[in-house]
Amino acid sequence: MAVRKEERLLRMGILGCGPISQFAHLESVQKARNAVLAAVCDADEGLANRFGAFYDAGRIYLDYDAMLADPTVEAVIIATSDAFHVPAAIRALEAGKHVLCEKPLGLSVEEVLDLRRAVQTSGKVLQVGHMLRFDPGIQSAHDFLQTEMGEILALKAWYCDSTARYTNTDAIQPMPRIGTRAVKPQGDPKANLQRYNMLAHGCHLLDLARYLCGPLLSVQARYREKYGAMSWFVDVEFQNRALGHLDLTLAVRMDWHEGFQIYGQNGSITANILNPWYFRSAEVDIFREADATTHRVLGADGHFYRRQLEGFADVILHGLPMTGASVEDGLESVRAMVAVMRSTETGLPVRLADATGAV
Repeated sequence: MAVRKEERLLRMGILGCGPISQFAHLESVQKARNAVLAAVCDADEGLANRFGAFYDAGRIYLDYDAMLADPTVEAVIIATSDAFHVPAAIRALEAGKHVLCEKPLGLSVEEVLDLRRAVQTSGKVLQVGHMLRFDPGIQSAHDFLQTEMGEILALKAWYCDSTARYTNTDAIQPMPRIGTRAVKPQGDPKANLQRYNMLAHGCHLLDLARYLCGPLLSVQARYREKYGAMSWFVDVEFQNRALGHLDLTLAVRMDWHEGFQIYGQNGSITANILNPWYFRSAEVDIFREADATTHRVLGADGHFYRRQLEGFADVILHGLPMTGASVEDGLESVRAMVAVMRSTETGLPVRLADATGAV
């Protein structure tokens, strides 16, 4: 595709050249209308050189502090293991850089509170990579909820990863290059698969619920694990008094199954969210009671990783309002995950305001 770049481009650095950067972030900077790749950084020299050269990075670094000291780098994408998100973001902010950080923002409420203070002190922009907020179909649902729906009665939403997921995605994605000097967190993040899956997948579902229906007041969760599959059923109360039910199940013995239904005063919404690596807008049907018709966004630009980067750059370059997930949204997502995990342990409702500690 021909990319028409704007005159003023946000000069981006990417920390981490692993799979998520290979599948999403490097291409997003290359294709973004308002960004350019000023630098890449990875402790693995082979990965840094391979992808820095392929994507025409201005400079290639093996040391993060060296990239942060580069005056040509205005903002960084943090695409590392979850445990490194908060410390890497704080270092970037202290170096005067804006930050687009992969989700989840952190592993505990307390460390994200520390990051929020760093954001407030720095005066810089921090956006969390909850890319579903940049899916045009989901955005159309959000707009309808904000302008026409009236009161929301209830939300049902589900995120069900599939046993066939890698069969499907391996057919369309290039094989990721794996380095030999990867910097890994202490311990094995997958040693506790319940926690790992909540962080990797649950954060999407919880942020989507908040994006559509507003802040969460409390959750009550049930959890079952059988034949290697995991399922959380989460009853949610929103601050606007709407009811919610969330289903996080993986891996289902069927196709990828993600979406939501919303019932409201002046209409309803039904959504089928496609596997993100298809880069297709969600199939969202909006029914308007006023004219008894259903509307759907069709043929929309579904590269939400690129679109979230462009939105991030627009905030910095042009002072536009942030439409992505802020540090506050990232904090509330972590609170929600903690609350769900505590509720599964106790069998009792947990208020988000009372949620503390690690996921």
